[in-house]
Amino acid sequence: MEPITVVGIGADGWAGLSPAAQDALGQAEVLVGSGRQLGLVPAGDATRVTWPSPMLAAVEPLLAEHAGRRVCVLASGDPMLFGIGGTLARLLGPESLRVIPHASAVSLACARLGWPAEDVEVVSLVGRPVESLLVLPDRRVLVLSADGDTPARVAQLLQARGFGPTTMTVLEELGGPAERRHEGTAAAWSAPVGGLNVIALDCRAAPGVTSLGRGPGLPDDAYEHDGQLTKREVRAVTLAALGPLPGQLLWDVGAGSGSVAIEWMRTHPTCRAVAVESRPERVERIESNARMLGVPGVRVVHGRAPDALHGLPTPDAIFVGGGLTGDGVLDACWAALPEGGRLVANAVTLESEAVLTRWQATVGGTLTKLEISRAAPVGGFTGWKPMMPVTQWEVART
Repeated sequence: MEPITVVGIGADGWAGLSPAAQDALGQAEVLVGSGRQLGLVPAGDATRVTWPSPMLAAVEPLLAEHAGRRVCVLASGDPMLFGIGGTLARLLGPESLRVIPHASAVSLACARLGWPAEDVEVVSLVGRPVESLLVLPDRRVLVLSADGDTPARVAQLLQARGFGPTTMTVLEELGGPAERRHEGTAAAWSAPVGGLNVIALDCRAAPGVTSLGRGPGLPDDAYEHDGQLTKREVRAVTLAALGPLPGQLLWDVGAGSGSVAIEWMRTHPTCRAVAVESRPERVERIESNARMLGVPGVRVVHGRAPDALHGLPTPDAIFVGGGLTGDGVLDACWAALPEGGRLVANAVTLESEAVLTRWQATVGGTLTKLEISRAAPVGGFTGWKPMMPVTQWEVART
């Protein structure tokens, strides 16, 4: 079978392509790409196909329609950097592709700015909400824009999160004859920008703003909640027990305010989480907290375990923070865990503690009692105010 050739093309068009890329395009019988990309290639005999919208569902049928012909797919810049190349590799397998990359927008932006690429975080907002931008202080970030409105929306987000002093440099039509550069701060951003742009952020917090890191144990007041919140100290221990790894999926069962799912996802951009919650007002609160804390991709399932767990993707780890005494909840969670999967459950009542004790006696694992006290006023003095003790069960499926 003829491999599909994926050619990266920049704003400099045909003239910026390597001889190998030009040769591949010249020999193609079918050219597939966006209207803008196809417009950069000189007229020829190849059949030209514009990607439909939505694109993802059309990829396999469209390519199957042209099976047996020399197909060339156009991509912006480096096809394997947030591009169609990665999608095709996942769908068809890397052995079915021949990839000819162009300089990526990231490489070009770093060259213009004098930023070492290894020191820069890259975030794509193409097809993703602007809230996906998790802002950290004193970091350099390159944002791949969805359109000309993205810089203004990023500026608004930065202001809302206390990062108004952040320097924004928007690089438009990188590498092409119409390349332009716009500079300003998030607090004063107003420049009109074309649709093909990259945003460079030198992140700075406003005076007095407390910045939140990626590590577990965010302050309790970072969340909207009705009291159903795994407290900061216990949350940090819980995340340590769950052990999030890049790309892994967590089920947060009885999610409350969603704090454990949110902090799981904040540890790495590829971490995923499903928060299961039975009360509708808490479902809305989880979604709001996730947006505010930079992980709007938390999937929230409105329903009661164990029924709400049916059909969910296989988890790598499960946290049970509520509903431990419900019939079949732990049974369903344990059955869903693959070999090597981790389960952590927290109990604050004697009844739920008894459930964990029985399970630990049956399948093993570790029981830990967490007792936290916080200093609080006692008349004119200060004393220790104990929080409710928490029994934590941690177990791995073998």
